[in-house]
Amino acid sequence: MLKEERQQIILNEVRIHNKVLLTDLASFLDVSTDTVRRDIKELDTLKKLKKVHGGAISLGFDNHPLVGDKIYALEKKSLIAQKALRLIKEGQVILLSGGTTNLEIARRIPNKVRLTCFTPSLPIAFQLLEKPNIEVVFIGGRLSRDSQIAVGGSAINMLSDIKVDLCFMGTNSIHSIEGLTEFDWEIVQMKKAMIKSSRKVISPCISEKIGSLQRYKICGAEEVDILVTELEPWDMKLEVFKNKDIELL
Repeated sequence: MLKEERQQIILNEVRIHNKVLLTDLASFLDVSTDTVRRDIKELDTLKKLKKVHGGAISLGFDNHPLVGDKIYALEKKSLIAQKALRLIKEGQVILLSGGTTNLEIARRIPNKVRLTCFTPSLPIAFQLLEKPNIEVVFIGGRLSRDSQIAVGGSAINMLSDIKVDLCFMGTNSIHSIEGLTEFDWEIVQMKKAMIKSSRKVISPCISEKIGSLQRYKICGAEEVDILVTELEPWDMKLEVFKNKDIELL
């Protein structure tokens, strides 16, 4: 594989998943970690991603507030947000995890809708504060520098004390057999706690993440109540979820 092809694959993975690990990329590309490290260093110099310890993150993931030209697949995420808004009703209590798709959902909530919104994400909390009829409750804890999301025991304990109507679970990877997976162990623990604190779990997810896998499991696919993508529900790519008792939107 040519270096240019390899680096394009690295860029695609970073844009889709926001963060990638050296070891995972080396395995995926079947090259050494030193080769991937050199590629990431070059791409960082070209300002196409940001090199971090053990891997790389997308430029959009590292810039707050995010702007449209920094968000990967913004058109698809906007369509997902429009669909997701159909699920939100006046007076509900909802939970929004982090991620650029959830940020787009938060941005598009109409100002007139009255809601209580819990979130561990600083960017989403700031976005929601612009809505005059939304009561924003920040789930506090130690902040992850990369994602600006609260993690750790304090945040998980707070989640154990609530029961929300809807949880919009930012989705890194989803697989019909392996379920929802993540690369960050602390984020996994947060998302497990979010599932327990929610009556209904919604996965807003661009179709490029379908079938992908990360190293740590959050839950089985059957624990997701509604999968929201930019695709039509009858699209062949979603066929694998038809026997999982998941509503496709």
